[in-house]
Amino acid sequence: MFEERRIALAAAMEERGGWPDDSPWVRAAVDAVPRHSFAPDTLWRWDGDAYVAVNRATEPERWAAEVYGGPGDPAVTQVADGRATSSLSCQSVVVDMLDSLMPDPGHRVLELGTGTGWNAALLARRAGPGRVTSVEADPGLAAAARTRLEAAGADVTVVTGDGRLGHAPGGPYDRVESTYAVETVPWEWVAQTRPGGRIVTPWGRMGHVALTVAADGLSATGWVQGLALFMPARGTPVRLGWREVRGDGPAEDESTHALDVPRLADPHLLFALRVLLPDVEIVLGDRDGPVAWVHDGRSSWAVLTGPEGGPGAAFQDGPRRLLGEIERAVARWEHHGRPDLYDFGMTRTPDSQYVWSHDSDTGHRWATVTGLARATVAARVFGGLTGRAGPGP
Repeated sequence: MFEERRIALAAAMEERGGWPDDSPWVRAAVDAVPRHSFAPDTLWRWDGDAYVAVNRATEPERWAAEVYGGPGDPAVTQVADGRATSSLSCQSVVVDMLDSLMPDPGHRVLELGTGTGWNAALLARRAGPGRVTSVEADPGLAAAARTRLEAAGADVTVVTGDGRLGHAPGGPYDRVESTYAVETVPWEWVAQTRPGGRIVTPWGRMGHVALTVAADGLSATGWVQGLALFMPARGTPVRLGWREVRGDGPAEDESTHALDVPRLADPHLLFALRVLLPDVEIVLGDRDGPVAWVHDGRSSWAVLTGPEGGPGAAFQDGPRRLLGEIERAVARWEHHGRPDLYDFGMTRTPDSQYVWSHDSDTGHRWATVTGLARATVAARVFGGLTGRAGPGP
């Protein structure tokens, strides 16, 4: 059962070009460390309204299907208060991040967010025994991961603690990888990485960056590596969802707009909007025509409809007018030459963090984030929805 699904998933990765040619060790590690051996006996499947438990003993086929879905399908391993809090990350993202990390045999590696332990086992396969330290905030997850790693013969040190603080006793590290998203890269991660070392982390749940620590250790700079959705760090304030922000009342403001709604599906534009409007969530769909549901996770929302090229209708409420903010952000992106997501990079210093495009020294600076900012953004593209454009997804 598992072998057939593993082979099918590997083939799907091959078909989409998901195996990195310049890091053949990644595929060898994935082949050698079975994904299902790090999955708990209970997984969680979203049924459209809530997470439903899938038990290995009672539903083995469905459980295996959750573990070995498509390249972009995670397996949710923990749910708290109706929200997913831990997962076995989708294989394509795990592979892409390991490729971006560029670990070598003998490297000392720090992982933040042990989760099930699978990624730590893959890192240990590359770096070698006793070279990987992994930090997990949840004591239960940490204990379970230790057990699975020991059973797999992976010599990994699992520490229970706050990943934002890194783990100074094991440093300095050659490589640091976070498996959860942060808005501001903790300076502790930079300080605990040797000059020339590399840090790979999801940023704001919509993409990951790879930073190289400068020779003097006083900054880390690098490029955006790709797009994906990531869980935030534990303790991050929970954002309100669309239904909570939207409420039941009528829109306070109704107007027309010339925004090209289908164009919001462009991943390069989405990333620029993530940079410029970090707290805005955009959900795209099709209900008798293109529609975008937009909210800020607090008190402002908008529904935008309209065909390619516009014009369309806008319904808004709350203290902010999100349509205008999006229109200005799109105009700014266009003014600066429509950079794609791989044109963006980030620099972290002891007291600031900023995003730039094209060149870290001479390129345009798009945003500055200081302190422990916690605003997040997610952009999800849905197709095949039916019915009339209603209150939201």
